[in-house]
Amino acid sequence: MWSIFKKEINSFLNSLIAYLVMGVFLVSMGLLVWVFPDTAIFEFGYADMGIFFNLAPYVLMFLIPAITMKALAEETKSGTFELLMTKPITELKLLLGKYFAGLVLVVISLIPTLVYYFSLSYLSNPVGNIDTAGIIGAYIGLLFLASSYTGIGIFSSSLSENQIVSFIIAVFISFIVFMGFSSISDLAFVSELDIQIDKIGMLAHYDALGKGVIDFRDVLYFISISSLFLGATYMVLKLRKWNS
Repeated sequence: MWSIFKKEINSFLNSLIAYLVMGVFLVSMGLLVWVFPDTAIFEFGYADMGIFFNLAPYVLMFLIPAITMKALAEETKSGTFELLMTKPITELKLLLGKYFAGLVLVVISLIPTLVYYFSLSYLSNPVGNIDTAGIIGAYIGLLFLASSYTGIGIFSSSLSENQIVSFIIAVFISFIVFMGFSSISDLAFVSELDIQIDKIGMLAHYDALGKGVIDFRDVLYFISISSLFLGATYMVLKLRKWNS
């Protein structure tokens, strides 16, 4: 697993697309948080990163599929999947190596956004008048959300040898799982089940963690979502091995 992990990290960081994807993410978030008048923090008049944590899930919905889209699709297209299976490496080690590499790359992309926190802390009046505990909780929620998106991205990459197709599938599934159920819960004909339907989606659990309260049920939910898609990916790899 460690060799796969290192190979994925090195392969991504040695490509131009890595810095392009990370650059687009950071520039997009920077413009949304600090520049655009409808969303800029300065327009609200108080030191709060709520706008960042509200917008980040939608930007990550495109960033993470861009990172994971070639994880397994490239192995299938180049024919190296069959070669990997002849080596002393199991499908599980291959899968986990790809997954953790993708997650680490996402974390690397998020680290520069800590500048927002330190900037707001310095600009607040008095200095340091910022909800640090709430921001830490929100970052934890964002990391769990990113882990689920990564699991979805790896699964999508296993479904097609075309990276663009994998990207589109990952964005679609991420969108449905994140806010699709919340949208369904707002419909009039499901009003009696709105709370239960809303809790199926990631948005409700992400919002709960974003309040700074780390509830074990929310953590377990995101772990379950990641495990569900990783388990589905494992089955796809097994079927592919049997048919090869």
